[in-house]
Amino acid sequence: MALPPPSLIDGFETFARGIVDTARELSMPHFRGAIDVSLKDDASPVTAVDRMVEAMVRERIQASYPEHGVLGEEYGALRTDAEYVWSIDPIDGTRSFISGWPLWGTLLALLRNGEPVIGLIDMPVLGERWIGRAGQFSTFNGVRCQTSACTRLSDATLYATTPDMFTAEESVVFERVSRAARTRRFGGDCYSYALLAAGHIDAVIEADLKPYDYLALAPVIEAAGGVITDWQGRRLGLNSGGQVIAAASAELHREIVETIQQGA
Repeated sequence: MALPPPSLIDGFETFARGIVDTARELSMPHFRGAIDVSLKDDASPVTAVDRMVEAMVRERIQASYPEHGVLGEEYGALRTDAEYVWSIDPIDGTRSFISGWPLWGTLLALLRNGEPVIGLIDMPVLGERWIGRAGQFSTFNGVRCQTSACTRLSDATLYATTPDMFTAEESVVFERVSRAARTRRFGGDCYSYALLAAGHIDAVIEADLKPYDYLALAPVIEAAGGVITDWQGRRLGLNSGGQVIAAASAELHREIVETIQQGA
């Protein structure tokens, strides 16, 4: 991957931090308050807060980098063939947000030529933020973080947000992988990936994700020493499918991929 010059990527990171700071300011006053919820065409919930935050992000990007593309959950794609493309999920975990559960976050990524180079996972209620940059290291609230040393599935703590995200065929695969782990747990949305980058859990396996769900996660996981791909072991990008594996180590990732393929 050809990375931008350090001075350029420093500027992009500073810009991204400012955007996510503003996103916190917009979303937090509405948490556990009266929220107008509607359903999108896919029956997933959306709030005015989701739309307000994404609109702010898009306006800031267009004002500062009019040549850049944008991909967002609420307002779609704009110039995604550009050299630089921003991906935004204003509230990852909308169901958590509307039910008063604090494990929702804002995800922001910058891609260069289709490859994620900066990722931010921001958890407004918890006051926690992870930042990852390709070719460098990840930080948690400004302090370098690292994935665990787990190399075997039988020793791993594995998470998925919900069993409802899997099709019947995918559920069979998930059962095979997760039952081979030491512990499996459900919940978390983007927070599970953040905890993996910080070394607290060892693996996440999910499906039915959209690009804005995982693009910000990739730099954070990889720069912390982990591996994140699709179920076939391919790197994630704008056109990846919704099946995602994240693992603390290359050895653990390889075992998960091999376990998935046992039934193929």
